[in-house]
Amino acid sequence: MKHTRIYILMVLAAFCWSGAFIAGKFAVPYIPTVSLTFGRFVVATVAMGFIKKYMEAKNPEEKYIFQKTDLKKFLFTGIVGMVGYHIFFFLSLKYTTAINSSIIGATNPVVTALLALAFLKQKLPLKQVLGIVLSLFGVVLTITAGDLSVLAAFELNKGDLIMCLAVVVWAAYGVYSKSRCAGISPVAITYYSFLVCTLVLIPFVLLEKPWEFLPGVPAEAYIAVVFMAIFPSCFSYLVQQIAIKEIGPARASVFINLVPIFSFVLATLILGETLQPVKILTAALIIAGVCICQLSGNTKEGIIKNGK
Repeated sequence: MKHTRIYILMVLAAFCWSGAFIAGKFAVPYIPTVSLTFGRFVVATVAMGFIKKYMEAKNPEEKYIFQKTDLKKFLFTGIVGMVGYHIFFFLSLKYTTAINSSIIGATNPVVTALLALAFLKQKLPLKQVLGIVLSLFGVVLTITAGDLSVLAAFELNKGDLIMCLAVVVWAAYGVYSKSRCAGISPVAITYYSFLVCTLVLIPFVLLEKPWEFLPGVPAEAYIAVVFMAIFPSCFSYLVQQIAIKEIGPARASVFINLVPIFSFVLATLILGETLQPVKILTAALIIAGVCICQLSGNTKEGIIKNGK
């Protein structure tokens, strides 16, 4: 398979993202939303700075020198992709479960594919459509534990609706990165997006008066913040940017379907929940859908031609 390496990395990225839902639940009761987002990206920005320096030293031809003309690009990816998504993400965890948030996040491929179709002129072959449908059906089975009749009583609460907004801004971030940041290395996009996010949040963090609540934050919440900064942020976002460039935003986003499955696995290991056979079946369906999408044969992805 041509893109085997990036597929494996995206699976690992999805695993880290699933861990962010559980880590987020540890942190949101103790740290306000803006301060939590800021804390995550302060650590992530420093870590990504070292990664950027190392990778550019290893591959000098890929070294990126900041251009003023790229500022508006980083403002979009930093404010929409980082600030926007994470504010909505952490807010959603205040009002709904980590499982619900991760499952709603699995609708990202549909939103991304629609945005890519509208703005990147990207075509969706039948196999890719079938793969997305199969994956989402697996997500539905995950929600219902195999009993579709419970959908009649399914209602979205405030947290679920907020997570829907997070999905929209996340999809916009992916599509914009593909269409407008083609000449910028993945590590540079990730680093400057993190930096913009951190700087933009400073005045809003001060409004939350962190000096008042930080002394009462337990150690596990701090550990959760560091975990989210290093793995779901640095590692996963960097991999996502590489994937967007190699296989396009629609295909890269399909791996989001793996997040609820990994969330169940982590919940079993960390919270002691029982992994039922039906959940193994849903995992198989979702992974099958991902594979079908990757084997669809549609390797050409259109881009917006007018401007960057």
